[in-house]
Amino acid sequence: MKPVSFDDRLNFPATLRNREYILSVLSNYIPDNGLILEIASGSGEHGVFFQKSFPSIIWQTSDPELIHRKSIVSWIDHYGLSLKMPKPLDIDVEKRPWPITNKLRDLIKGIVCINMIHISPWSCTKALFEESKNYMQKNNFLILYGPFFIKGIKTSLSNLNFDQSLKMQNPLWGIRPLSRVNNIASENGFELDKIIEMPANNVSVIFRLK
Repeated sequence: MKPVSFDDRLNFPATLRNREYILSVLSNYIPDNGLILEIASGSGEHGVFFQKSFPSIIWQTSDPELIHRKSIVSWIDHYGLSLKMPKPLDIDVEKRPWPITNKLRDLIKGIVCINMIHISPWSCTKALFEESKNYMQKNNFLILYGPFFIKGIKTSLSNLNFDQSLKMQNPLWGIRPLSRVNNIASENGFELDKIIEMPANNVSVIFRLK
């Protein structure tokens, strides 16, 4: 048997801090079967954690960065999930159509996107909704997690500072107003289902395809 190397595994500290909280939200939406597509899976630590937590479904990771996809594969191997979890897809939300086969499309029950919206150009948010609708059925969910500016809720100083630091790294990045995200979602046939406050001034936002 070919030895497995775990050298490609990346560790993102935020994953360990938020995964249990995100899990509690997902537990109310994960179906009994089918496939969940994760966009911008990063290191893959979330993916393997959720796959272990929801063994009845398939957790399909994806990421446009090769270093991240290698990390995801290593995490899958590390936990012995290679017979359950598919290899990550090379999905850049702006390169369309996404590499989703008809077989895969038939299995998708929901899409999850964690901490991508604020560290990507606004065009990526638009592409996420514009393309996601092509692979989903009525009432399927799209869940976003991260920081947002929400009308009527005072923005924390930490999020204001975080927004400034993001824009210093890349002027196209930044925390998005949830109202603007909701407008894009609505234009693409999604309706806002629920906003759930999370620790560290983040929220989970659940949309449903109408």
